[in-house]
Amino acid sequence: MRITGYRALNTVQEWGRAIGDANGVYADGLTDVPIVVVSTDEGITGVGMGPHVELDAIFAAIDGEDPRAVTALYDRMLRQTFKAGHAGAVFGAIGAFDTALWDIKAKAAGQPLWRLLGGRDRLVPAYASALDIELDDDDLVATYKTYADHGIRAAKLKGGLDVDRDRHRLTLVQDLLAEAGGGSRPGLMLDANECWSRKQAVRYVAELERTLDLIWVEEPVRRWDAEGHAAVGRGMRASVASGENLSGLEQFRPLLAAGALDIVQTASVWGVTHFLRVAALAHAYDLPVSPIGTNPVGLLHAATSLPNHLVSELQVLHPPVGIDIDLRIEDGSFVLGDTPGLGISMDEAAIAVCALQPATVSFDGPGVRPERAGRRLLAVAGGTGAARAQGRGPGQGGCGGVRAPHPPGPTAVPARRRRARWHCGLPSRSHHATVPGARR
Repeated sequence: MRITGYRALNTVQEWGRAIGDANGVYADGLTDVPIVVVSTDEGITGVGMGPHVELDAIFAAIDGEDPRAVTALYDRMLRQTFKAGHAGAVFGAIGAFDTALWDIKAKAAGQPLWRLLGGRDRLVPAYASALDIELDDDDLVATYKTYADHGIRAAKLKGGLDVDRDRHRLTLVQDLLAEAGGGSRPGLMLDANECWSRKQAVRYVAELERTLDLIWVEEPVRRWDAEGHAAVGRGMRASVASGENLSGLEQFRPLLAAGALDIVQTASVWGVTHFLRVAALAHAYDLPVSPIGTNPVGLLHAATSLPNHLVSELQVLHPPVGIDIDLRIEDGSFVLGDTPGLGISMDEAAIAVCALQPATVSFDGPGVRPERAGRRLLAVAGGTGAARAQGRGPGQGGCGGVRAPHPPGPTAVPARRRRARWHCGLPSRSHHATVPGARR
């Protein structure tokens, strides 16, 4: 079997609500989902999701190769981008190709990837993560009620801009999940998305921990700050989790050597091979791993084979437009199917006729770090997108201030049924799709 070409296309994830974090929001609830499809001379194709950056240059490393040599080809792709560097979006493009190759390898073997990688159990424990910083109280409760209806009993909220608002919102979700669990204590986590300085993080979390029990606090300081993560960890009871924005083992090494992380994270966009290698490195330090991502299907399959997988992030209960994934959410877990490969199928006709386009462009929203991040004196009132946008200018307030609880908003949306099947047929609305010139 030989790799003969690739195609790049785009679809969209419909959230049905605003999403975001301390750095910004996607107000229209639409996000791009770039896809890479790798083809072979035997008619087997593989699907990966990741940035369309330097695709031709990266593909040159695997063109004509046997796709089943996945880990060797992964290193070829890293070497192919050696001079310019393989971090950031380029690393994500490598991850998309890597995931597609794993898909092909498992399809060729006639097995789901979780089975091929040596997994024993198709169940992958999940926690809810709604990217919820923009939601008012009613919508927050309604959103997490949907997760709770699928057996989810742990939740990670976005925050970091207003300690009283965060305490209020965490308490709302805590009460909801406790009730859904028959009174048992739920798991709570907070994601600050690098918005604090070291002392801000310690002060902020200490205030929350007066009344709340947090399992972990995520990205409290800048992703590369090994000493800072270690200092924050010494100042709070909760575990420190980070790593989703690190690319390559070399970026994890100083944090692990400094004892800076309690939970090691990787993002689905970086690919399966990266996740397996990071997990092995973390295991050497007796640390658990927890993958992150909107559609982390490749990492979910890989997680079944790991001795140190803790829990995986569940953001959405349905896949992108035109995509079907053989998995479901049930009793608090992802349940992987038996379809060979990743279990991904595409309706390219549905993708091609769509007209939806995210209003938030790549140089705005959560991908842009606010100017005052880590240097705010007061709370950002309401934690709204407008307040965060204002926080990019000089003189705006931020972390740790005191304010009244966030007021309730519009009527909540109804919860979905308990068993969510990840499928998407022809949409009633459509979004714009681009198909750059297919290789060969």
